[in-house]
Amino acid sequence: MGKKFESSLSVKTGDHQGYTIYFEQSFEHFAEILEKDCKISGRKVCIVSDSNVFPLYGSQITAALDSHCITVSQFIFPAGEQNKTLDTVRNLYEHLILNHFERRDLIVALGGGVVGDLAGYAAATYLRGIDFVQVPTTLLSQVDSSIGGKTGVDFDSYKNMVGAFHQPSLVYMNLNTLMSLNEQQFACGMGEILKHGLIKNAAYYEWLINHMTEINDRELPVLLKMVQESCEIKKNVVEKDPTEKGERALLNFGHTIGHAIEKVKSPELLHGQCVALGYVAAAYISFKRGLLSTEEFYEIRDMNVGFDLSFLIEGIDSQEILRITKSDKKMDAGKVKFILLEKIGKAFIDHTVTDEEILEAVEFINADNLEGE
Repeated sequence: MGKKFESSLSVKTGDHQGYTIYFEQSFEHFAEILEKDCKISGRKVCIVSDSNVFPLYGSQITAALDSHCITVSQFIFPAGEQNKTLDTVRNLYEHLILNHFERRDLIVALGGGVVGDLAGYAAATYLRGIDFVQVPTTLLSQVDSSIGGKTGVDFDSYKNMVGAFHQPSLVYMNLNTLMSLNEQQFACGMGEILKHGLIKNAAYYEWLINHMTEINDRELPVLLKMVQESCEIKKNVVEKDPTEKGERALLNFGHTIGHAIEKVKSPELLHGQCVALGYVAAAYISFKRGLLSTEEFYEIRDMNVGFDLSFLIEGIDSQEILRITKSDKKMDAGKVKFILLEKIGKAFIDHTVTDEEILEAVEFINADNLEGE
């Protein structure tokens, strides 16, 4: 029998009744917690997962739910961001309809951010909204996409252009799933974790640096503390601004340029890797404006390397990256809503970043220019 962390975090979001994030090291207590929070007895459950994750954990989740629910069905789609589309959602709708899912039934999203975003969007829109549960299995999804109720899919080449806010009924994290991640996937999550420290908590950022070895070695107690602290930071932001009318935009630090890089470099680079490149560029703008000291800026840049993240990128056209930032969904009245750093641990929203500043920052991280050295 696995040890139970007995650790949880409550999230309140506006007029929503709120939900709990559970931190565990197995799926042993999954059905018990679902029954407590969601009353799954007498409900149908659909497990939504992808072709990578379901073979690893699908049988455990199914077995855990079988004795509690009326029926447990599975909807498995091919893994990859390229399948985070309305076509996949349409296929999920069809599965739910054919299996007679009603508004009282439940979707369980088992997987990374692609699974959680897509399943959450389907839950938000099927029968005008049914309950869903997040079971994130990647570091990125545990500290980022599973919290806060953002759901959505990509439209053509535009990332997360179609979506809805729909809060989960609960989030269940089995920290042991992090052991199955490859190095690139783990680094991807670290991009968002370092971002959390940079925008909100300088002491946490320094703690991450001081525990770099244990984190890279995936020591479970250290990972638990890291994931909990990142979730706490995101929880505090989304509670104040559940639908991104103001402060929640701070979570987009690194995303404007990062999303543009992701658009041209995916699937070679993952989301968190692109965000890490994007926040180096944003920190560069902050540095050039005299907000960050030389020491602070180069610490941000160089610490990427320690967590297997880069601060240089090859094979991009800086002008193209600038152009793509203009189609980012975070534009505000035709202006790029940019997140900059006043100092490590304190970010702010800025509407005055110029094309010239963006281009210079992209040139700084463009390895083809060798100006980042």
